[in-house]
Amino acid sequence: MENKLLMSSSPHIRSDASTSKIMLDVLIALVPASLAGVYFFGLDAALTIIVCVVSCIVFEFLARKLLKRSNTVSDLSAAVTGVLLALNLPAAIPKWMAVVGSFFAIVVIKQLFGGIGQNFINPALGARVFMLVAYGTKMTQVSVPRGADATDAISAATPLGVLKEGGALPSYLDMFLGKIGGSLGETSALALILGGLYLLIRKVISWEIPAIYIGTVALLSWILGPEGFMTGDPLFHVLAGGLLIGAIFMATDYTTSPMTRKGAVIYAFGCGFLTVVFRLYTNLPEGVSYAILLMNTAVPLIDRYTAPKPFGGGKHV
Repeated sequence: MENKLLMSSSPHIRSDASTSKIMLDVLIALVPASLAGVYFFGLDAALTIIVCVVSCIVFEFLARKLLKRSNTVSDLSAAVTGVLLALNLPAAIPKWMAVVGSFFAIVVIKQLFGGIGQNFINPALGARVFMLVAYGTKMTQVSVPRGADATDAISAATPLGVLKEGGALPSYLDMFLGKIGGSLGETSALALILGGLYLLIRKVISWEIPAIYIGTVALLSWILGPEGFMTGDPLFHVLAGGLLIGAIFMATDYTTSPMTRKGAVIYAFGCGFLTVVFRLYTNLPEGVSYAILLMNTAVPLIDRYTAPKPFGGGKHV
């Protein structure tokens, strides 16, 4: 017989994609937000990014050595965590605090749970929340962006903080470009959207989670307005705070997001719903980090009830 049936174990559909290639694409997508942060907040922002990236790489290398595991520094996931953590920090944060945050992200959240693919929450967001609890004062002291008309008295005011306390809100244009107070990588909507488009074109992420997350926040913030039904400002809530960086770069994390499309829809809606609840009905001006982390913990349950049944599968008697 000339034609033989060849049998092999799964997977039968293969791709040339690898962890390092995917992480490289994410790093490229983060370049616009990183450059915008350096432009608006100066060299202090660049130093924060460098400190976080180097710390994350060093901690990953040392942790893998101490745990007697193969080295994974070359997969670039530690570098991605470092950039994302830095972009979620104030530019002028003391650099030793950035090192502590990097340690928590890499060692506590990632490596102690088994390394890449085993962590149950996003490492950068988990570290950010830890730092908000441990170093709340420094984490909420936001630098004034270059070119902004502001005084030292309002240097810590972010748009969402101003909304909570009352005051003059920044223009949509300033929020779109990034000339507002905030963490060094969350202020420029333009830079984040460019990065998101790159990831979509490269098919690193799909549209469902970012679109549904952002759309849910826009819709609910409009419906549940401060002056009654349908009096909210959806565009403000989309441009303000960490919504775009969270929806594009962290809610889409492969490890901590659902495996199915139906699960992704539920997950994204939950992220958006919780974000609006935190923003409108708690003392917190921002809710993106907490919303994503809470939904991260719900992902195993979502996967359990949305995963398709295997062909020929059924209930066990």
